[in-house]
Amino acid sequence: MRLLMVEDEKYMVEAVAQVLKKNNYSIDLAYNGEDGLDCGLSGIYDIIILDIMLPKMDGISVLKELRKNGIETPVILLTARGETEDKVRGLDSGADDYLAKPFHTDELLARLRALGRRKTELVNDGILKYGDIKLNPHTLQLECGSKEIVLTLKESQLLELLIKRKGMIVSKENIIVKLWGYDTDAEDNRVEIHVSLLRKKLAQLDSDVYIHTIRGAGYILKTIRDGQ
Repeated sequence: MRLLMVEDEKYMVEAVAQVLKKNNYSIDLAYNGEDGLDCGLSGIYDIIILDIMLPKMDGISVLKELRKNGIETPVILLTARGETEDKVRGLDSGADDYLAKPFHTDELLARLRALGRRKTELVNDGILKYGDIKLNPHTLQLECGSKEIVLTLKESQLLELLIKRKGMIVSKENIIVKLWGYDTDAEDNRVEIHVSLLRKKLAQLDSDVYIHTIRGAGYILKTIRDGQ
């Protein structure tokens, strides 16, 4: 399960991240609201842990923007203990749960397990569609008409990112952060390799969908048929 934690208290969040990693969670960190929103809009996370008090953009504003943009990722809101108003505002803005600080990591793990179960129950088929293709990010299957192919995890994550950012140019830097995390040593050529492999698989399916390169800017998903 892939998590995003948006929290500006670096020592605390990094300690929590170590516990989560030991419990087999993959976690990305953002230390201000603007970066948290940018990450959250990718739609690649299973759960987002979001603090209310953040620099650049507060957590409630981040949450509202995520929901306004159709991001339905479950959100656990971190609130100050006793701040009932924050809890109410958060839940009314689309939060799925809240956790008062300071908290014990065992409680956070329990809430993550509960939200994970709820997400599994509520999600339909999770199919993403664009042009003539259908992507199931849970099984990594990509379909086009009667043809189908199984992608690698990174290929699926890349295509999922491009589909969810349809109509928008996605930079190599953005792809690296979303697929490998902030602390990775992955370079541009890693992205180019996965883009090339994904293009070949789209061609294998005879799909109208293709990945267009905007030189110096990044990639955008288009279709031959309608020129999107």
